[in-house]
Amino acid sequence: MKIWKTFLNIVFFIAVINGYSQQATSVKWSDVQAALELNQKIPRKIFIDVYTHWCGWCKKMDENTFSNPVIADYLANKFHAVKFNAEGTDDIIYKGYIYKNKGQGQRSPHEFAIAILQGRLSYPSIVFMDEKNNLITYIAGYLTPEQLEPILAYIESDAYRTMKWDDFRMHFVSKLSKVGKP
Repeated sequence: MKIWKTFLNIVFFIAVINGYSQQATSVKWSDVQAALELNQKIPRKIFIDVYTHWCGWCKKMDENTFSNPVIADYLANKFHAVKFNAEGTDDIIYKGYIYKNKGQGQRSPHEFAIAILQGRLSYPSIVFMDEKNNLITYIAGYLTPEQLEPILAYIESDAYRTMKWDDFRMHFVSKLSKVGKP
């Protein structure tokens, strides 16, 4: 009976720790308009996940990349994290212009998606903006946690302003290998 009680306590402890770690690293996604407005009060870089509902790689990125504790920590604590449906219908006011989805065609792209992806519509795509809501860059395609982590660090640290990507990448030390290790 004592062994059984100890076993249940261990299982409960593991479940609590596991639940806490998942909760502590979850990303609170925002919409574009809220992030742009929040950036006026709390300046941070903006990370925009540009997706569509029909995009299988977008869903895979949600499952495999954004759920990773290291990636989720970056997004939750260093960026205003945004989910943007490239075919959504909400108007977006950006830099004095109202961007709309004009609904032309079966998979009608939003004007804001066209603008921030510079007409190169590919899903998933990631867009980075600075603290003043200016476009830094965008990256098209599925990214693993190992691919995304150095990009997040490069942008968040402002290294992109003074250092070439190849130089940064050569000296980058990943936090991914330390997850789950003492």
